[in-house]
Amino acid sequence: MSKKSSIYVCQNCGWSALRWVGQCQGCNSWNTLVEEMSEVSKTGKEIKSSENISDFTISLSRVDALGSSKARLSTFIDEFDRVLGGEEPNRGMVNGAIMLIVGEPGIGKSTLLTQVVVSMLANSKNSDISNQTIAYVCGEENPAQIALRINRLKENNYNQDNLVFISSTNVDSIAKAIKKIKPAVVVVDSIQTLTTFDLAGSAGSVGQVRECAERLTTLAKNLNIPIFLVGHVTKEGTISGPKVLEHIVDSVLELSGDRTGDLRILRSVKNRFGATDEVGVFRMRDFGFESVSNPSELFLEHSDVGVPGSATVCVMEGTRPLLVEIQGLVVSSQLAMPRRVGRGIMLSRIQVLAAVLQKHCKLPLSNNDIFASVAGGFSVKEPALDLGLAVAIASSLVNKPIKEKTVFIGEIGLLGEIRSVNLLDRRIKEAKRLGFKKVISKKTHSSIKDVLKELGLLKYT
Repeated sequence: MSKKSSIYVCQNCGWSALRWVGQCQGCNSWNTLVEEMSEVSKTGKEIKSSENISDFTISLSRVDALGSSKARLSTFIDEFDRVLGGEEPNRGMVNGAIMLIVGEPGIGKSTLLTQVVVSMLANSKNSDISNQTIAYVCGEENPAQIALRINRLKENNYNQDNLVFISSTNVDSIAKAIKKIKPAVVVVDSIQTLTTFDLAGSAGSVGQVRECAERLTTLAKNLNIPIFLVGHVTKEGTISGPKVLEHIVDSVLELSGDRTGDLRILRSVKNRFGATDEVGVFRMRDFGFESVSNPSELFLEHSDVGVPGSATVCVMEGTRPLLVEIQGLVVSSQLAMPRRVGRGIMLSRIQVLAAVLQKHCKLPLSNNDIFASVAGGFSVKEPALDLGLAVAIASSLVNKPIKEKTVFIGEIGLLGEIRSVNLLDRRIKEAKRLGFKKVISKKTHSSIKDVLKELGLLKYT
């Protein structure tokens, strides 16, 4: 037995209260609490007497016998499979996994997943989904509109009967259709458009998103079917809906890039079955996404040789070493408080490195504006870029270029020392593979002052 009771849930953060209040105590927003219905059990029974415990217990040996450790489905898009996880050549999605892909409006989430669906169908004879269907839940568009996008991909070498559209936004109807169709893969576009009649509130509300995601997760686990969910983001760049949505799903994939350009980065923010922070690099073409198999060459193709303020660094994104160009610009400031501006680089790193250079290398930066960016629209968070960023700033200040074919790898401490970074040998190997002749790191120098002295960038000391 259960009875229904109402609670009031904040539509911004998910904080709940038993009665309505004007201001949310979780995020301090006003007038964001909406009444929702919840079911409260009146019995204290945890297991029905008719249930058999053996129905939901299984030994590890039996799990391995069922082949779960090898159950990965390839999308046949190399960069996408890399982000999903696995060891080459057995990369791809795990059966029963539920994956959330998020990004700004118009960045290409639906296009990318449509291309994934078409790629899997076109290569079904080479995979475990031969003659099986793929279901596409149409929440934001109707089937005709999705068909137009599919036609733009210019891939016709597959059986179109194996792609089934589910044109509904009711999660219970969708679950019923999936149980009947038994598809190999399901795409839900998008989770914010789904509702259930068991809850009050409109589509996209905290309660609806949470409940629909939980039901789809249960469905994916019970039927052992991988499900992709498309998710929206807010104007602040966070995932729309309750924070619990990120905890429910197995993977969170973030698609980013400059919408005015053609570069797109797919990053694994969370992944229970692969490396986090793994990235896949794509180029947006007229026919869809094109995988970039060697991103380092892409990020360095426009690098200026012999220009002050440019330095090359090697960073790790997941399991992949990437060489990117760091650009620094130092100019005299006209403001009482000089600016520190970063694009693709954390502002705190620029501020700390400016202080280190001024303290230990005697570079006069206190009255200068400092601008720094990662070329190509890429974003780097790891501290291994410190050495290259510091060199780029010093190079711009003294207006002297750095010798070409030199790469910088290392973190800089507050005392000006160069600290080692993880997987240094793999980074060095990648740099040499791309033709870089000199690698400056903890192995070659002990401090940033030693590096700048060798490069002739200590003009003011």
